[in-house]
Amino acid sequence: HQGVALQVLPLEPRSIEDIIQHADTSGRTVIVVLDQVTDPQNVGAALRSGAAFGAFAVVAPDRNTPEATGAMAKAASGALETVPLIRPNNLVRSLETLKENGFWVLGLDMDAPINLAEADLPGRCVFALGAEGRGLRRLTRETCDLMVRVPITGAVESLNVSASAAVALYEWVRATPPGGTML
Repeated sequence: HQGVALQVLPLEPRSIEDIIQHADTSGRTVIVVLDQVTDPQNVGAALRSGAAFGAFAVVAPDRNTPEATGAMAKAASGALETVPLIRPNNLVRSLETLKENGFWVLGLDMDAPINLAEADLPGRCVFALGAEGRGLRRLTRETCDLMVRVPITGAVESLNVSASAAVALYEWVRATPPGGTML
């Protein structure tokens, strides 16, 4: 920190229903889901990427996800205040609710059969990313409409989860411009 201390009020909690309400007023809504990502700096970096590319929210399960602490806020570089961090009790139920309201859920996995750039990305899109090492949990994976991969060279085994989120969000922005053709 810079030698400054502030006393602030907690951030106003948001819900999956808030996302659905926003999506009803916007043809384009993208959400990042982090399935049990435990590193607060990865969550913060995903929030920062979400802010950079227009994500409406980052959703992470209430259990096995870090609280919004100073480390997360620092990694988010201000995005914690602009991109809601939604913490549902049941992640799969939240994904099902989003799907029932016109969202497509794309899971990212390095072994997925389809390259992200080859996928027909929808205007209402959820990118689900799992914890490094373990990836998406089974039920989260089964809830996805499509599994996609970020193509990388063989020089590294995988990307950091927040880097994968940034790549996916960039590809969504590139593929679904405002006023462009969407699912």
